[in-house]
Amino acid sequence: MVDKVKPAGTSEEVKPRSVRVVLMALMIAMLLAMLDNMIIGTAMPTIVGELGELGDLEHLSWVVTAYTLATAASTPIWGKIGDMYGRKGSFLTAIVIFLIGSALSGMAQDMGQLIGFRAIQGLGAGGLMVGVMAIIGDLIPPRERGKYQGMMAGVMALAMIGGPLVGGTITDHMGWRWSFYINLPLGAIALAMVTAVLHLPKKRSQGKIDYLGAALLTVAITSTVLVTTWGGTQYAWGSVEILALIAVGVLSTAAFLYVETKAAEPVMPLHIFRSRNFTLMSVIGFLVGFAMFGGVLYLPLFQQSVQGASATNSGLLLLPMLLSMMLVSLIAGRVTTNSGKYKIFPIVGGALMVVGMFLLATMDTGTTRLVSGLYMAVLGAGLGFLMQITMLVAQNSVETKDMGVASSSATLFRTLGGSFGVALMGSLFTSRVADSMVERLGPEAAGAAGAAQLDAASLAKLPEAVRDAYQHAVAAGTHSAFLLGAAIAVLGFAAAWFVKEVPLRGAGPTAPAGAADGEKNENAENAESAENAEKSEKAAPATQASLAH
Repeated sequence: MVDKVKPAGTSEEVKPRSVRVVLMALMIAMLLAMLDNMIIGTAMPTIVGELGELGDLEHLSWVVTAYTLATAASTPIWGKIGDMYGRKGSFLTAIVIFLIGSALSGMAQDMGQLIGFRAIQGLGAGGLMVGVMAIIGDLIPPRERGKYQGMMAGVMALAMIGGPLVGGTITDHMGWRWSFYINLPLGAIALAMVTAVLHLPKKRSQGKIDYLGAALLTVAITSTVLVTTWGGTQYAWGSVEILALIAVGVLSTAAFLYVETKAAEPVMPLHIFRSRNFTLMSVIGFLVGFAMFGGVLYLPLFQQSVQGASATNSGLLLLPMLLSMMLVSLIAGRVTTNSGKYKIFPIVGGALMVVGMFLLATMDTGTTRLVSGLYMAVLGAGLGFLMQITMLVAQNSVETKDMGVASSSATLFRTLGGSFGVALMGSLFTSRVADSMVERLGPEAAGAAGAAQLDAASLAKLPEAVRDAYQHAVAAGTHSAFLLGAAIAVLGFAAAWFVKEVPLRGAGPTAPAGAADGEKNENAENAESAENAEKSEKAAPATQASLAH
């Protein structure tokens, strides 16, 4: 019989075999959340052919947007629920909701149903992402956590590489509905393993869930994601719809910040941002998401339209970047575990991200696949140094009772960064492609060619002059997009220099003795301020509001 895992810091020793079993279940859950969107991207043409009608095609993007919105909006709420009522129960609930959404999506009879069921799926996915990171935070001391979170980065890379290939295979041989049904056996395995092996202390908070804060945060996140999704594509940036969404986002964010200073159990406690390291990791995580999701979107596009690669192998096109990211993340995690040092990794990672983005911006129609692969490997190495270290440092910067909200906040900022990255890089890319086509072909010919799909098969059917102009236009567009990415990455590199080398909790006798002379341990500062805040809450609500400010 497998021993149940006890959380880090309890009197009972964590059994290595049990940790491996739980870790396997967590990796399956992470794979479910990451893999789904990648699989659906490949299956989408078939889904549209069966479910879509002419009037539904303009709503096609909502199949992905509904999932993304629900995931982003629910992420902070799942983190707070786990902190208040227990991590295991909330995680199992998230798995069940995700599986229900998967089963319903597989049974959808029209596009409207599919969009709604994808939103249910996204609600569960938000809990999966947060639950995995928070449970690792509960079970494993920060000093040991690096190597395990490095393995999670490997799962993310595997999902990005294998998702399109698995999606294509399932769709061709089993039908698109199995793109959703495949989640059911995997989820059932994760459910059984977590239920049988994971044992965490049960919690029952006396406080009430901050429903008003949760609602305002949901509105703020939703409006922000919609602005970045619709801006420059479905609606012009200066349109009434986009300006209204921006106004709603600003007002709801301001209201949310005010409510959080008054709530007894805020859904996102503002005191966690008093930690310099936590705030810096949130900023760096946002910038990592900006670079990673922008790269994942526009690198295959460049290789398909300029270098003539097949769209079928779109997952393999990212292999140099994703393998580099996975290997570097594993190495960084091991080094952090062995040495207890981590400040160098955000600095080196930020520098490599800047260099990688700049190198990708230099690609043109004469760039070979080997050269572009080397450039991608540089970017992947930078992301590998940053991906899991940002989560590790963020978790180490808060108390254990705030582990869920710390994990969910770090995940949320990365998700929002990806949304902004795709939107801003996409807007710049589209504008530059259009301008370049007009310069080379003139307005009329450029408009006729603009309907072509950016893939090798469609481009081969175009006249040579138009095809050449289109390839140069795409190269110009990716140049502008990646140049923007490089400029944004500079901010992450600059922020990394301000990270404090705070000793990792649970490091044991080999841990660093402490901070530099005259400097307090940041964790001790956090614990002291939190303790004072709790005392103040009991003494006077007015003092609590003052401290929250």
